[in-house]
Amino acid sequence: MFAGLPELGISNGEDLKETLTNCTEPLKAIDQFQTENGILLPTLQSALPFLDLHGTPRLEFHQSVFDELCDKLMERVATIAEGKDEDRYGKLKELLEKSFPLVKMPSIQPVVMQVLKHLPKVPEKKLKLVMADKELYKVCAVEVKRQIWQENQALFGDEVSPLLKHYIVAKEAALFSSDLSILHNFFSPSPKARRQGEVVLKLTQMIGKNVKLYDMVLQFLRTLFLRTRNVHYCTLRAELLMSLHDLDISEICSVDSCHKFTWCLDACIREKFVDAKRARELQGFLDGVKKGQEEVLGDLSMILCDPFSSNTLVLSTVRNLQELLSQDALPRDSPDLMLLLRMLSLGQGAWDMIDSQVFKEPRLELEVVTRFLPAMLSVLVDDYTFTVEQKLPSEEKTSLSYPTALPDNFNKYLQENRVACEMGLYYALHIAKQRNKNALQRLLPALVETYNDMASGDIFLHLLTAHLTLLSDEFGNEEFCSAVFDGFLLNSFSSKDNVHRHNLRLLLHLHQKVLPSCVETLVKTLEPSKQSSDQVKELYTKLTEKLEVQKKSPPQPDEAPSLDLHPVKYVDTPTISIDEHRQ
Repeated sequence: MFAGLPELGISNGEDLKETLTNCTEPLKAIDQFQTENGILLPTLQSALPFLDLHGTPRLEFHQSVFDELCDKLMERVATIAEGKDEDRYGKLKELLEKSFPLVKMPSIQPVVMQVLKHLPKVPEKKLKLVMADKELYKVCAVEVKRQIWQENQALFGDEVSPLLKHYIVAKEAALFSSDLSILHNFFSPSPKARRQGEVVLKLTQMIGKNVKLYDMVLQFLRTLFLRTRNVHYCTLRAELLMSLHDLDISEICSVDSCHKFTWCLDACIREKFVDAKRARELQGFLDGVKKGQEEVLGDLSMILCDPFSSNTLVLSTVRNLQELLSQDALPRDSPDLMLLLRMLSLGQGAWDMIDSQVFKEPRLELEVVTRFLPAMLSVLVDDYTFTVEQKLPSEEKTSLSYPTALPDNFNKYLQENRVACEMGLYYALHIAKQRNKNALQRLLPALVETYNDMASGDIFLHLLTAHLTLLSDEFGNEEFCSAVFDGFLLNSFSSKDNVHRHNLRLLLHLHQKVLPSCVETLVKTLEPSKQSSDQVKELYTKLTEKLEVQKKSPPQPDEAPSLDLHPVKYVDTPTISIDEHRQ
């Protein structure tokens, strides 16, 4: 406990023990020991007996003085470090040399740690001693740890790894949230709010202004993205840079070539739209990549691969197509649309680019612009025409029926081109948001087979299930129910655990709206196998429990009460379950 005192010429417990062992008058020896090792202030000696008269133990007095001196010393260390004295760090190093032998003493340790914290460059020998001692390493300030980490990537990796795992787990948990809502989905939090997350704040603190540590974290993210293909690592790459931007850490932001591009894109994500002005800025950054600097495309592609980026880009693309429709213009004539497709293509090619180390923008297939997009516009025209037709007075309506087939080669592009596929998936979300059940029934069969099975991805299924809640009343129709479940959602659930979970999430939310005969069939179909994950089994148990409760509750009226004005009659109020009320 008192290790290090002899090195400073101060007696410790062992010295007292030796003195008492060899002396003939213990009381005198103790008195002498106290005089030699007490507070060396002559005027204090005569005052101490007064404390004795008041029953104040000497230990209590000395401890209070010690605590006060510690506080003053720590304040003084901070003052010296923040001052402008040219020799301020020399003074701190001198103090460190005197105090470091006592670093293991709990009472002195905070002072030593304070000195270490304020030294921009701790002597290497001291850093090694701190790193080698687990207890010292644990309690030292992050400013000291940064100096250790920058010379020890493996140790830094051990510190960062649990944070990255926690981040991914949290993102994936959000995609399987039990709350199905179009207003509160995965993409609802603003960029600023997301940057207040525990992991982002912790990583930002760990990095500080240290460019070397920032580069290490980026390398970890690239490696993990390559190893897992998990796009949430791309999100963290963008969030980390913007978190440092928020704190105005120019030492890092100024050397990250993606900074201004990410900053501009962040503003677009906040608005969920890429306007013409920002589109020109983003294009300027992409066009400004000079020969010999192509490696920056790897980082730009990761930023664009972030789901929050691609979500904004595709939403902007759909909106752009609607504007073209109103202007009778062709997709190829819109520079903004061409840029959106260019950025989508660059983002989707991130993994291939980083893996191959060939830093070149992927070429967008011309047929996507000349054939797929016009076909998509024709589908939008069908939707618009049918919607207008339904609003006409009955005498003006024609016998127009909604088309059931998609344009030629539409399915082919969904299966063979990832940009086209992404747009097709978001078109499905768009028509679900419009509550257009006819268009949805027309499109869903085409999503059974998509490029790289993108329609089975958690992000799309999370959004689709949320959007389908807007059509909850349609699930009482057997044809619609069959189109959603049999025609699409159930196609791959047996081989894909995540699809199984999304099916159960949707049914848990809508079971009171779904036709009873369909519910019975779905419950049998979705029963977990022995190989199913615990999450699937847990969701299935919740569903069966809810259905049991529903069976026991009183039957609900088939029709809503008439809104016609009649004399008031007193009727029994039907019991409504909490889940039903949420609908």
